[in-house]
Amino acid sequence: MRSGVSHNTLLRHARWLAVMPLLAFTGCVYGFSGGGLPREVRTVAVLPFENLTPVPEVQRELFEAMRKAMTDRLNLRDAPADRADVLVTGTIKSYDVDLPVGVTADPRQATSASRKLELVVDFVITNQGTGAILTEGNGLRRESQYAEGGEAQGRKKAIDQLINGLIDGMLSQW
Repeated sequence: MRSGVSHNTLLRHARWLAVMPLLAFTGCVYGFSGGGLPREVRTVAVLPFENLTPVPEVQRELFEAMRKAMTDRLNLRDAPADRADVLVTGTIKSYDVDLPVGVTADPRQATSASRKLELVVDFVITNQGTGAILTEGNGLRRESQYAEGGEAQGRKKAIDQLINGLIDGMLSQW
């Protein structure tokens, strides 16, 4: 009885199976250090952004998310402002919520609405060792849509988008 697989095919598969664990093991050695920043940049101080809006949650959530992103994504340690290698400062210019986007009013279903929020900030990220501005932005606007009653989720999405832009801008300087 003959199988449909040739001896050469079996040898090729056996060789490939023998090499795969080695490739997987060498892939595990790869890693990041310092988040792409110069070696001398090890610490960060994120100051609470000045809040020109009547919503204190925006300031607190932005501050906490920014600190977490700087330490987790860029591998920087928290430090006091006077000793940090990098200083992050800014102003929350506006925070507008409940901007209508769309309404569905099907008589067979409950009425639902989609809302939008806009977050506008100014920011500066400075290398305190050299005094160089790594990245800055005036009137940086981020928008997010959320379901009616879901402002907190919409705010989190807008803050995450904002922080991603800040970090990308910072990394593009190196």
